[in-house]
Amino acid sequence: MAEDPVFERATRFLSALRHCQVLGLKLHSASGDGLTLVLPFSPQIVGNPLTGIIHGGALTSLMDTACGMSTLCVLPQFEVCPTLDLRIDYMHAAEPHKDVYGFAQCYRVTPDVIFTRGFAYQDDPEQPIAHVVGTFMRLGQHARGMGKASPITTVGQP
Repeated sequence: MAEDPVFERATRFLSALRHCQVLGLKLHSASGDGLTLVLPFSPQIVGNPLTGIIHGGALTSLMDTACGMSTLCVLPQFEVCPTLDLRIDYMHAAEPHKDVYGFAQCYRVTPDVIFTRGFAYQDDPEQPIAHVVGTFMRLGQHARGMGKASPITTVGQP
């Protein structure tokens, strides 16, 4: 059975990012609907050694990476898409000694910008640690001024 091309592309991309290697990020799932990354718990990502709470910077890296990589789920080929804006609303602290999952999806693609959203959770996606929205600039061949612009599309539900 052939491997899913979205999963394969996302795995290759994740393995090329040094900060993701240092954090130990792993791809949990990837499809046209979005992707989920896993941030394994380790003492190196603890922000407060007295409580064991995970540092917000590790969670931010998880969600920025998940949102940025979700572009791989909707674009027909790889494009460099750096972060333009990222907003994270923290709902509560992550529980110590547990992995954190970060789900992200693209909900709108324009010739210049891709719009994403997602959430971080541990045991239950219905109890998110944080919600995120992000925008990413398209620098690939379909971006304006670099060939024929691609149409604006809305992905999934409005």
